[in-house]
Amino acid sequence: MKLEKKKEIVKDLREKFSRSKVVIVSDYKGLDVTTMNDLRRRLGEVEVEFKVVKNTLLIRASEDTDVSLINDSFKGPSAVALSYDDPVAPAKVLTKFAGEQKKFEIKTGIIDGRILDLNAIKALAALPSREVLLGQVLSVVNGVTTGFVRTLSAIPTQFLNVLQALKEQKEAG
Repeated sequence: MKLEKKKEIVKDLREKFSRSKVVIVSDYKGLDVTTMNDLRRRLGEVEVEFKVVKNTLLIRASEDTDVSLINDSFKGPSAVALSYDDPVAPAKVLTKFAGEQKKFEIKTGIIDGRILDLNAIKALAALPSREVLLGQVLSVVNGVTTGFVRTLSAIPTQFLNVLQALKEQKEAG
């Protein structure tokens, strides 16, 4: 590969590393092209980029980014999954894929400057998706406002019940 092409790859990767919310590094040794394409397709469905790049270029691209904290994991065949929106999506797909393909191994990851080990990535994968979490928050907010409206409407109703009881008491007495 020519030097100019390598510089372009490093520049592009550095920009992607700085924009990404989560970066997960994996070892794909032993997987055939069809299996790798299947993984790329699955990650593409959840808007996650999957790059296979030489380790030296990954190390250079990670300089001045949070990804430099995991430079020591760029050994052997390394691939990176990058997500710009949902940090849970790549963890879910890669964890599921690693369960199906015994040759595929998740090495490490980084999210917001914090290093993720395999257990942390599995815990991240167990979280509900962003849409589900937003739905849960919305239902809680909606429940609070609904309860508030019911409380407010109950006050005049109870007041009218008291007045009705007083009226009936005076008519009887």
